[in-house]
Amino acid sequence: MLRLNKIDALKIRQIIVETAANSGESAHIGGSLSMVELLNTLFGSILRHNPQDPHWDDRDIFILSKGHAVLGYFAVLHAYGYFDQAKLDTFQKNGSDLIAHPVKNYDLGIESSNGSLGQGLSFGLGYAIGMRKRGEGNRRVFVLMGDGECNEGSVWEAAALAAELGVSNLVAIIDENGYRNDGANTIHNTPGAAVIADVWRAFGWHVVQVDGHDVDAVEKSFEEVLANKHKPGVIVAKTIKGKGIAFMEANNDWHHNRITATTLEKCREELGLKKNDV
Repeated sequence: MLRLNKIDALKIRQIIVETAANSGESAHIGGSLSMVELLNTLFGSILRHNPQDPHWDDRDIFILSKGHAVLGYFAVLHAYGYFDQAKLDTFQKNGSDLIAHPVKNYDLGIESSNGSLGQGLSFGLGYAIGMRKRGEGNRRVFVLMGDGECNEGSVWEAAALAAELGVSNLVAIIDENGYRNDGANTIHNTPGAAVIADVWRAFGWHVVQVDGHDVDAVEKSFEEVLANKHKPGVIVAKTIKGKGIAFMEANNDWHHNRITATTLEKCREELGLKKNDV
């Protein structure tokens, strides 16, 4: 098992906005920024992985089910050494391996392709069952989803089966930032609506609720769900879409948008970076 020192979350947010600006295209920025602490803690403290050997047979598997937020994923993979700056600079450029959604490429640390929401948990469940059948009981599967994505029926079909089978090496992570593409995620955020964590409990999962930007609390939440050996675990993380950049926070205009040179400088100022900081 290789444990890596967590990268500064500020650095990852810097990579996200600068890569988006460099691409010259619109990118899914808000949902990438909301999941920084979740992914950073996972890759820095929890996930068994090795950037020097991305095909390592004993590695854990990470699946980004909310694939549109791939820019946050790429920023983390780059920060942890899966590919260099030159590769990252090809994001959304013609012929690149790094496009607007993940395309499976083990050499780059990308474990699954994803585009259609609601599919990642089923894929992860299959991985986790396969690990158990092969006697690879020390390996785990982590699937990161959005709260809007949890409106997909396929999520709950997989959730029900995982609980029925007691697939305890499967961990779901919900980035509950309160928004989806077309606005606020009202299904779980209106008076009288079922709280999303309670829905997961009703499906038989071990549930931990956490502030998704509190790194220490996030790490403890991973440890808690992994300590349970009888149920699949889910971390419901309350986050802020666009976290770290005030004019993007809880502003769904930045679900998918383009960062210009002027906007980039505003982003850098929000992150407390000086003009020559790299």
